[in-house]
Formats: sequence, C-alpha cells, structure tokens
Amino acid sequence: MPESSQAATIDWGGLVSLLLTAAIIMGSPGPATISLTAAGSAHGVRRSLGYLAGIIAGTAIVLLAVAGGITAALLAVPVVRPLLIGVSVAYIAWLAYHVATAPVLGSQADSSPVPGAGGGLLLGAANPKAWVAIAAVFASTRLARSPAVDAVSKVGVLLVMIVAINAVWLVVGASLAPLLRHPRRARVINVVLAAALLGAAAAAAVR
Repeated sequence: MPESSQAATIDWGGLVSLLLTAAIIMGSPGPATISLTAAGSAHGVRRSLGYLAGIIAGTAIVLLAVAGGITAALLAVPVVRPLLIGVSVAYIAWLAYHVATAPVLGSQADSSPVPGAGGGLLLGAANPKAWVAIAAVFASTRLARSPAVDAVSKVGVLLVMIVAINAVWLVVGASLAPLLRHPRRARVINVVLAAALLGAAAAAAVR
C-alpha cells in the first residue's frame, strides 16, 4: 500500500477508543448538560430545542478551536480563562435561579421563560468544562498518520458525539416532567437541579 494511502487510513481501534473516551469525559455531568436536563424537565423537549441547538453550536466552536490548535494559545493568555469562567458562571447563576423558581408544569409553566439559542451558544462556548474535556479527548488518541486526516476525522466524530450527548441529556430531563406535576415534588427537583448546575459550574471552574 502506498505511503500516502497508509497515512490516510483510519485506525478503527483508535476510533472505538475515541468514542468511549468522549462518552465518558464529554458525557459526564457539567454545566451545559445539567442545564439541558433542567430545561427539558421544566419545558419539555420541543420548547427547549432552540437552547439545545445553541449548546451544540457553542460546543462545536470549542471543538473547532481545539482542532485548529488555538486552544493552548488562548488559554495561555492570563485573562482568557478567568474571562471564560466569569461569563459562564454569571449565566449559570442566572439560569440556576430560573430553574429553582420555575413554576409547576401547567398553564404557568407554558408562559415561563425558556432558555434560548443565544443563551445556549454563550454557555456552550464559555463553558470551561467543554474546553478542558474536548482538548483531553482530542489528544487522547490518533485516528490517522496524516495530521489533516486525523484532525478532520476527529472533528466529524466528536461533532456527532456532541449532538448525541446533549440530546440525550435533554431527553433525560424531559423524562422527569411527569414528576413535576406535584407542587412540592417539583420544587424539590428544581432546587436539586439548580444546585447540581451550580456545583458542576464550580467544579469546572477550579479544574
């Protein structure tokens, strides 16, 4: 086999390893995934699709930054990491407040504010966990000897994983909706989700 063909050949064992690593690291609870769970539980899948699209787009921006090799350069600038964390934490605190105070599902919930695509884009791009997790996954294995083929292959695979992981968390949140019909139970679940959201943000910020 010509050397150029060998360089472009995909390592299928590496692909399996990349998928497993992505599922574990990128799929673990974090600010974006927990916020999707909260949005799904409070508003359902259909009303939260814009927020999901924003999260996916913001996370894709992070992935492209990692693939382009600019992540290390960005994070090496002293002001960038604190700025990302500050923006992310401010939005997460706002979101956690609205999750904790969301009304019981019903006529009131239908008129309650739903996180939009813009908020999702902001959180996806400024989420410190996404930068750390995607960089770790991207560097975890090699899919091809050719750097270009390797990078393009990883971007394609991880884009699919970003969509799948975030969609699953949204559906999981929506599956909690029946539990939110009871006022006291709904308040407890909303407060727990809000606290988990703040906890995930704090954990991501100190990494």
